[in-house]
Amino acid sequence: MAESNTKAYLPDYVVMPGEVLEDHIESIGMTQVELAERTGLAKKTINEIIKGKAAITPETALKLERSLGRPAHFWNNMERQYREDIVRLAEIQRLQSHLAWLKTIPLRAMIKLKWIQECKDKAQQLEEVLRFFGIASPEQWETVWREHQVAYRQTQRFEKSAEAVSAWLRKGEIEAQRIDCAPFDRKQFRAMLDEVRALTTEPPEVFLPRLVELCASAGAAVVFVPELPRTGVYGATRWMGDKAVIQLSLRYKSNDHLWFTFFHEAGHIMLHGRKDVFIEGKGMDGDKETEADDFACDRLIPLADYTDFVATRQPTIEEIKTFASEVGIAPGIVVGRLQHDELLPRNQGNKLKVFYGWDAV
Repeated sequence: MAESNTKAYLPDYVVMPGEVLEDHIESIGMTQVELAERTGLAKKTINEIIKGKAAITPETALKLERSLGRPAHFWNNMERQYREDIVRLAEIQRLQSHLAWLKTIPLRAMIKLKWIQECKDKAQQLEEVLRFFGIASPEQWETVWREHQVAYRQTQRFEKSAEAVSAWLRKGEIEAQRIDCAPFDRKQFRAMLDEVRALTTEPPEVFLPRLVELCASAGAAVVFVPELPRTGVYGATRWMGDKAVIQLSLRYKSNDHLWFTFFHEAGHIMLHGRKDVFIEGKGMDGDKETEADDFACDRLIPLADYTDFVATRQPTIEEIKTFASEVGIAPGIVVGRLQHDELLPRNQGNKLKVFYGWDAV
């Protein structure tokens, strides 16, 4: 879903309320001395307000309303906006020292995907990126996002970019926040996976909304987020409060990879702690990854059935289709399993796989 491109106009200058006050009393032929007399304020106070040395307080605003006819909220808003603009412009100056950080962010890809708006001014572009990440400055990125990188081992075909990985994760977080989920129910989630498994034979227009609906009913948000350059990720699992999040990149586009990744991430939810963050890339290893792999394999193709198939039947196209029908799974998933186990060459059986594009998802 594209983010709104509507942004409030932010001038690069400030307007002092005192300047507006001075222009107004001059336009009606009133002096500062007379205004002081009408408001009961000291002449020095009026002069300091006009010069920007003193603020217009709510009490002063009410006195100006009675003396000049302009409502108190006008003067209060002028003062508030002035103070806010001073801080904002000072912050823009401070952020100038962080502009180099933008070079580490995959801006072109994020703009193309409409995750962020393109800004001509670099300081405004930096603010746009900070709003996307939900942080006040690049220093907070180090605290909030870099900690996730320990869970990710980069595929050796790609140069690692922690910023790109964190942008992908953040987009998933934003999308997951939009999904209304029931409180997580472990028993219901496990039972729901059987119904999800049956969706592997359905086209995207059928399985996608049903997958999201089923998982949400058990307390898990499923989000599809396109892969960014220099990430190499195809899935991630983490918790947002009491909501489990499964994020998928559709990196390999084939149904065997998509469904294996989903059930792998579901394995992390079922088997591992809520504090863990799992970011999947090629070559991931470790006990927890092996456990999640085994969980996905067994949930997609029951071990007893698979063992019997490889022991008694030949992995021909027709036999694969027949077996897939018998166990209620998409034949492309059987092909992927056989190829992974080196029981079928990588160049055979691929016509049984279904390949997805982002227009379908």
